[in-house]
Amino acid sequence: MPSRSDRFKAAVVKAAQRAKQAALVAVREAERLLKEAKTRAATEVRQRQLKLKLKRMAGVLKAAGKAAVVAGVAAGTAAAQRELKRQKPLKRLR
Repeated sequence: MPSRSDRFKAAVVKAAQRAKQAALVAVREAERLLKEAKTRAATEVRQRQLKLKLKRMAGVLKAAGKAAVVAGVAAGTAAAQRELKRQKPLKRLR
């Protein structure tokens, strides 16, 4: 039976994989939108709409990337704190 720290580490790895998968999906969506936008960008109005859509997508990708980084840092910090709590305190010498 895996220990508590092993289960926690597995959960951290799983969360990081999910964040990576979400980022990859967002990148594929952005590429799809860019490809579609290039084919439709014939008029100035469409070009302006394209720029707005791409700016919105850039914001979404930035937010997804920041969220993944923050989740990784939080998970690493929590794992480190849990490991420190599990260690036995040192006996003081008198």
